[in-house]
Amino acid sequence: MKKLICSLTFLLCAFFLQAQILLPQYPDSLFPTYYHQRATHFRSLPQTKGDVIFLGNSITDGGEWSEIFNDLKVKNRGISGDVSAGVLNRLDEVAQRKPAKVFLLIGVNDLARNISPDSVVKNILLAASYLKQETPSTQLFVQSILPVNDAFEKFPGHTNKGQQIKQVNEKLKQNATTYRYNFVDLYSSFCDESGKMKKELTNDGLHLLGKGYLLWKHLVYPQVYGLQQQASLLPLPQKLQWQKGYFPLVECRSIFINNDAIRNEGLWLQRQLEKKGLAILFQKKKREKGEKAILLQLGKVSSPMLKEEAYQLEVNENEIVLTANTAHGIFNGLQTLLQLARDGATLDACSITDWPAFSWRGYMIDVGRNYVSMNLLKQQIDAMAAYKLNVFHFHPTEDIAWRIESKLYPQLTAPENMLRNKGQYYSEEEIKELIAYCKERYITFVPEIDMPGHSATFKRAMKTDMQNDSGLLIVKNILKEFCTTYDVPYIHIGADEVKITNQKFVPEVTAYIESFGKGVIGWQPGGNFSNSTIRQLWMDDNAHRSSKDNIRFIDSRHLYLNHMDPLEAVVTIFNREIGDKEKGDSSLLGATLCMWNDRRAEQDVDILRMNPVYPGMLAFAERTWRGGGQAGWIANVSNGDVKAFTEFEGRLLDQKESYFRHKAFPYVKQTQMQWQLYGPYDNEGDANKKFSPEYSSNQSEWKFYKNVVGGTIVLRHWWYPLIKGAVDSPKQNSTFYAFIKAWSDEDGEQNFWIGFNNLSRSPATDSPPANEWDNKGSEVWVNEKKISPPHWQHGGMKGSAETPLVDEGYEYREPTKISLKKGWNTVLIKCPVESFKGKDWQNPVKWEFTFVPVDGE
Repeated sequence: MKKLICSLTFLLCAFFLQAQILLPQYPDSLFPTYYHQRATHFRSLPQTKGDVIFLGNSITDGGEWSEIFNDLKVKNRGISGDVSAGVLNRLDEVAQRKPAKVFLLIGVNDLARNISPDSVVKNILLAASYLKQETPSTQLFVQSILPVNDAFEKFPGHTNKGQQIKQVNEKLKQNATTYRYNFVDLYSSFCDESGKMKKELTNDGLHLLGKGYLLWKHLVYPQVYGLQQQASLLPLPQKLQWQKGYFPLVECRSIFINNDAIRNEGLWLQRQLEKKGLAILFQKKKREKGEKAILLQLGKVSSPMLKEEAYQLEVNENEIVLTANTAHGIFNGLQTLLQLARDGATLDACSITDWPAFSWRGYMIDVGRNYVSMNLLKQQIDAMAAYKLNVFHFHPTEDIAWRIESKLYPQLTAPENMLRNKGQYYSEEEIKELIAYCKERYITFVPEIDMPGHSATFKRAMKTDMQNDSGLLIVKNILKEFCTTYDVPYIHIGADEVKITNQKFVPEVTAYIESFGKGVIGWQPGGNFSNSTIRQLWMDDNAHRSSKDNIRFIDSRHLYLNHMDPLEAVVTIFNREIGDKEKGDSSLLGATLCMWNDRRAEQDVDILRMNPVYPGMLAFAERTWRGGGQAGWIANVSNGDVKAFTEFEGRLLDQKESYFRHKAFPYVKQTQMQWQLYGPYDNEGDANKKFSPEYSSNQSEWKFYKNVVGGTIVLRHWWYPLIKGAVDSPKQNSTFYAFIKAWSDEDGEQNFWIGFNNLSRSPATDSPPANEWDNKGSEVWVNEKKISPPHWQHGGMKGSAETPLVDEGYEYREPTKISLKKGWNTVLIKCPVESFKGKDWQNPVKWEFTFVPVDGE
């Protein structure tokens, strides 16, 4: 995939101006038999593209790279005894494969032949230049020559070259920017205090033992997979200090606990490490002196709040010690520990003390409107647990269907009383299974039985309204059955979006549930609740600020994933100030992120494909654990804390690469998109009217407005003025343009997400008009060539809640392929708008655009 750089400035390296680079020609007699065996073998192998190639001499040759990384795309191109000239002699074979990445380690054999450090560096720089010429999109990582050790009295011609090795490494480091490669310093981590290779990593002073290869893996793992150098922990711990050294997980043989109360946590960790191929025993025996081990212990961990979830994690070269006040705290710490162990072999030494800012960190999914399989529910619960969310809000009853079994009233789940996914519901055994699955992960299962609103299915099945006397009696019978069957601490009763005709309904139901020792939760604005009811905010409501009573609240305002553009979702959730407070207290418990896919989904996985569930969940986990944020609602990167968001985005994308490779994760890097906005231009109600950015190449004639950052730019939010867009004072009949330059390493096609109206997955919004990007007249040009919109499957179709979306959103259709030229490419986007008033509530006017490169989607 081509490397695309989008920015306002870019310095072009002088070396692109050099003449055609030709490799030297060497006679076959210069190289030994083994060299020719390996080189011809490499040329005979299948021509696969996009591989990660390790290129070098015997030190590279000795590594079983595809097994080390458990990845068949990682290939070995090492030849024992090879020199830099040998690499040049066979470099064309590597270049022809167009690999994604090349990791080059060469030179120690040259030095052993008394070739000068300058000559070695010259050959390596020639290799770098040739690869950049022949396969510009390939990332080259030049690794430092490893240290040597003469204590073994072997390979004296190599092990006496310590000083020359340092000279080569220094020159390779100095030339990295000019020759556009990444320098990887292996040397420092392999060195002992005297500057020699650590004895535990070698048995001959030159070549590596297994431990050495695993350290090597740990050091380059981030570059192989495009990650940050150290584990990108998410949520970021409250206190984190990286330290020198590593814990070799592969040398660890035992997990010890100090209290049987955390036995389950020890066994859980053992199972997770088994999945990484590590056979680590859960031990009761006493730890042997010097034994590398993992210690889980209940103890005293100080934290300013929520001590029951706090933990302390210490990682050094000899042990991992996880301490917490409770088993829940231990479980939280284990999630961080597993992220530290991302490469499955080695952990960076560190010291962590951590605790959450909010006690209630929830995720809700509506399974009433669209049935979701048990496996997919468990997948989402697993993701919740991994990022320390602790409340699973389960919404199984709706106007569409009632999906929770009642043995008293089986007609509730009868197919004829469902409007979608007929006959699909959750049995008593399945609900108990979900409750237990959550409990094992320290997640509270909160079921919602919506009443008296959202209850059309109840009315169809029972032939009465909930608020009637007969209906209320049935409701109480259902609640009794539920409360005596399931071990849950809360029942959510909904009670929103309905006219309360029986003022006794909500109070009676509340008292009845509380008689079973369970708490009650309801939506606010909603019913006439008692002070004991926890209120879940779904609209802006000042009651949570002005109430003098000790009422508890959960924030879900503007936390509906189904309404959010995926790129905007991560921005706005990351910047949120939960409940208008930096941290939780006795009144504000926390928040719940909600997934309401009101519109019919073709299949349950579409809910994850068409909504930013996982990227939104991770942003939410960060904010509810860390606390803080900004007051109000942020839609664009530029309106929030750009520096903090950029840092978070890096960790988010690392998580995507590490743990969501085969799952729907609709998010790509967007902070590199630095746009210039031009306007406003008065289009006088004519969206087709042209202005200077369309016909003049002289940008000084354009009407500059501001710089903005992001893959999605919201000009005017559809919930304006509650949420601010990029245009400070938006006016109807306006046209804005956005301009950016994009650099491409080579000619070829690149994938892009492009969109101008990201349809919510709730209202029955009309599909885009045929042959148009949207109904506002939006357009996009790349290198002055107009980019055609997709051939919409439902082009121009009137929206229907029963017609599933198929390609209306950029995140779930095939990316747009655009031909780029080598060098700079210009992108111009036109965003006209006439009225801000949609034809109806189902079709809000979204004045926005999305344009962002997509790699590997």
